[in-house]
Amino acid sequence: MNQNTYRRNFTLRLLQIAGLCTASQIAQGAGLERKATHSQTIVVLGDSLSAEYGLVRGTGWVALLEKRITTEKINASVINASVSGETTSGGRARLTALLTQHEPAVLVIELGANDALRGLALGNTEDNLIWMTQMAQKSGAKVLLIGMQVPPNYGSAYAEQFAGIFASVARKNKAGLVPFLLKGVADGVDAMALFQADRIHPRAQAHPQMLENVWSALHPMLH
Repeated sequence: MNQNTYRRNFTLRLLQIAGLCTASQIAQGAGLERKATHSQTIVVLGDSLSAEYGLVRGTGWVALLEKRITTEKINASVINASVSGETTSGGRARLTALLTQHEPAVLVIELGANDALRGLALGNTEDNLIWMTQMAQKSGAKVLLIGMQVPPNYGSAYAEQFAGIFASVARKNKAGLVPFLLKGVADGVDAMALFQADRIHPRAQAHPQMLENVWSALHPMLH
């Protein structure tokens, strides 16, 4: 190989290396950009209280949550996987598919009220909440449990045990907790004015307060 050929080949090789480096840097930069703009997904797994039962679409607390996130320019999206009439058993049956499909950063579990209305064993409700919490955490999601309470006619002992389930599961599994979704609604001075005719489902006027109850615990989980 003569000297001119050697110089030409050497120069071409340097250009190839430079091109590879540039391509690599561009790819790395694109990766960083994708990472920076990646939206956190919040999945809400709930019942009719989260599924806008009896409400005009877009007026429930989950829809208001989406608007709040947009207003505060938080890089997150919301998937409302709530179904009217859902129990903790139903949520448990659907959870694996939801985690696989959406890969949530945060899972909000708003289930348990229908267990109480149907008189299901409290032990089963607790077991299902524990299972869902731990499965979500193993997938990498943070978990926010939303607590509920039952009316006094269920008996004080049952009411206390039921309300205590949510706090117990949250404490033992280091999950977030909203003690009572309907705080400021069901326990207000004119509570019945905030409920639909069935006296179970809140009217649209109550949902901003429900969002506030959730937001105080959910906001610190977002980044």
